[in-house]
Amino acid sequence: MSAVGIIFSNIHNETIDELTRKRTSASIPFGGRYRLIDFALSNFVNADVTSVGVLTQKNYQSLMDHLGSGKDWDLSRKNGGLIIFPPYSSHRSDFLYENRFEALMSVNGYIERRHEDYVILTDCDNVNVIDYQDVLKQHENSGADITIVYRNQEVTSDLSDHMTIECNDEGRVVKATLRAKVGEVANVAVNVWVINRRLLHGLLVDAATTGAKSFHRDVLFANIKSLKIYGYHYQGIYMHMNSMENYYKGNMLLLNDSVRNELFGNTDKRIYTKVRDSAPTRYGDSAIVQNSFIADGCEIEGTVINCILFRGVKIAKGTVVKNSILMQDTSVGANCNIDHVITDKNVSIRDRNNLMGCEKVPYYLGKYATV
Repeated sequence: MSAVGIIFSNIHNETIDELTRKRTSASIPFGGRYRLIDFALSNFVNADVTSVGVLTQKNYQSLMDHLGSGKDWDLSRKNGGLIIFPPYSSHRSDFLYENRFEALMSVNGYIERRHEDYVILTDCDNVNVIDYQDVLKQHENSGADITIVYRNQEVTSDLSDHMTIECNDEGRVVKATLRAKVGEVANVAVNVWVINRRLLHGLLVDAATTGAKSFHRDVLFANIKSLKIYGYHYQGIYMHMNSMENYYKGNMLLLNDSVRNELFGNTDKRIYTKVRDSAPTRYGDSAIVQNSFIADGCEIEGTVINCILFRGVKIAKGTVVKNSILMQDTSVGANCNIDHVITDKNVSIRDRNNLMGCEKVPYYLGKYATV
């Protein structure tokens, strides 16, 4: 079973506007040292999918800086490997793609030229550890044309626009919709699909000739009866990053041992990221640290409780930081009180500042801000 992976890096940029004003959703920092795209890439690499294309659209400089040649994921190869697709518009239009269907049409030539049997499509606005080898095995054994990965869960307001599916006893999809009712328990798609490569190419070409605009409606929904579309029930960890509240909650879940072990504890499903050769974190004589997730290269002289600290964060003496997420190279001066705060990269908080938010609305400071 051979497969090529395609990652949509920009599809959900509008959902966390604060964090995507200067980056794609794929390069949103997470968990002290990772970016959201690391989980999608690592899932591919762990399943021996070594040809991966990343679709970009806007603000993708930080994404390119993070990915480089792909060597940190063992994707720097002469054949296949990591390919970053720059924004592309067709000869019929001067505009960039606006949706998933148009994005796929922009790389349909790449899909046609590949030699793998299957294509795995995935978003990267979530954190998960999906075993793609198992998904591919089920896809092949069932004789499916398309496999949709889903979770059976209660539909929350942030998932109401996700595709939900109904399957028969054999697991074949018999109904799909984009309008789930909030509060009901349903099979919610996690925006991962496995499709036979040649079939996907043909479906895109056929849909384009009829003026198609939507991947869901014009490619998936339109072929439920004519194609063998099956569901794959994923029951592992899943964090959907589509709001500042969910981003905050997802990071804070890493302070739970069971969640952290499920995400990072399996040696067969490692999560890889860009290596930065930093010194170990230095703890001063007055430092107090409790229940926190701290990356390398930090300098801590104050008190840190229930926090996620990225690389290079500095906490001065007399400062108390609680329930907060401080991204790379944030500096907090002396005698500050910080609670429920999210700082982006290279933020400077001067001495004697008191900043406070709450779990639902954390106080956010953008890149290079100084207060």
